[in-house]
Amino acid sequence: MFEKVEIFAERYEELSAKLCDPVVTSSPERYTETMKEYKAVEPVALKYKEYQQALADEKDTKELLEESGSDKELTQMLTEELAALRGTIERLTSELKILLLPKDPNDERNVIVEIRGGAGGEEAALFAAVLYRMYSMYAVKRGYKTEIINTNETELGGYKEISFMVTGAGAYSRLKYESGVHRVQRVPETETQGRIHTSTVTVAVLPEAEDVEVDLNPADLKIDTYRSSGAGGQHINKTESAIRITHLPTGLVVECQDERSQYKNKDKAMKVLKSRLLEAERERQHNEVAKERSMQVGTGDRSERIRTYNYPQGRVTDHRIGLTLYKIDDILNGNIDEIIDAIITAERSAQLENG
Repeated sequence: MFEKVEIFAERYEELSAKLCDPVVTSSPERYTETMKEYKAVEPVALKYKEYQQALADEKDTKELLEESGSDKELTQMLTEELAALRGTIERLTSELKILLLPKDPNDERNVIVEIRGGAGGEEAALFAAVLYRMYSMYAVKRGYKTEIINTNETELGGYKEISFMVTGAGAYSRLKYESGVHRVQRVPETETQGRIHTSTVTVAVLPEAEDVEVDLNPADLKIDTYRSSGAGGQHINKTESAIRITHLPTGLVVECQDERSQYKNKDKAMKVLKSRLLEAERERQHNEVAKERSMQVGTGDRSERIRTYNYPQGRVTDHRIGLTLYKIDDILNGNIDEIIDAIITAERSAQLENG
């Protein structure tokens, strides 16, 4: 492990020098590229410096302990200090191992989030709106920007489907764990008997595709325009600004009607189409990942779930890691970092165990 760490540390010093080199600083492209690599190796290099300092402190403390002689008070103090330093070295070793784990190349990308009502009809659509609000509030807390791509509203204010983009550094690294079936258990407002209903909502999180990754042939696209409409079919736009793009080879259909500009809607729809095609290609190439993702996203059936939101008990349970939190209001107000951090910790532990 430490051979790898030393390579990172050496590269960090090289890049630090490069960032002061006029040849690099005078070229915005070269400077950006160098800075990107510098940021990538910096966490390992700085953690290694901490580790080396802890080792040096341990060595000095050992020497002082050997020289402490009959001074009991000093011996006790140095013994305690040595124990603390050994704990620090152990912690830093674990942190270095985690930093060396393979990175998901998509982690820094923006994402497209698609939320769809599953089993449960209107109640599922209403909970889709609750999840959209949760992710919107989470994005604000993380400093991300959100932009609606397409909505299919119901008359009661729910969403049969809503898709939106989340823009910000590391958006995918956090939100990718939200892909799957979310189950809600609550008494609907329309329920007169006070019975608890179970509904499901599916969430898919796709990393935004870069233009160079997906080459679309215009002949493969069927582009239709239509009028944007609101809930219940009420027209909110008298011009045909809404866009529907059909990718003929795959049959994928993407719609966007959020903007009043046909051009903007087309641009957003193309982004979604490219991201979906890129995801489909990744799934084809990585069968195991594809299998795992299809299990996560599922069909929206009540029995397939990654998380349950139980309103009567005020409980949220993430079934992947067996985590239960009794603060449903807090979580639905966008405070989901505790769940995401726990999932990341569990995933890293599994990676370390598998070696």
